[in-house]
Amino acid sequence: MTIEYSTVTEDQLVLRQRVLMILFKEFGNGKYSNQSIYECADEWIEKGHKISSGVVKYYDAYYNK
Repeated sequence: MTIEYSTVTEDQLVLRQRVLMILFKEFGNGKYSNQSIYECADEWIEKGHKISSGVVKYYDAYYNK
């Protein structure tokens, strides 16, 4: 999944950056793919989340395979 940037607000971009920082801090140790981290962040934004709380559990549930 990729975000269509023409429809993304500045708040969503800020949240995506925050989510990416959280995910890379938690999972960016080389054991997990960077692609899955970016896909998770994009999906998090697409689903309409307004805060980053819960994204680590979301990644664990849907991307940590």
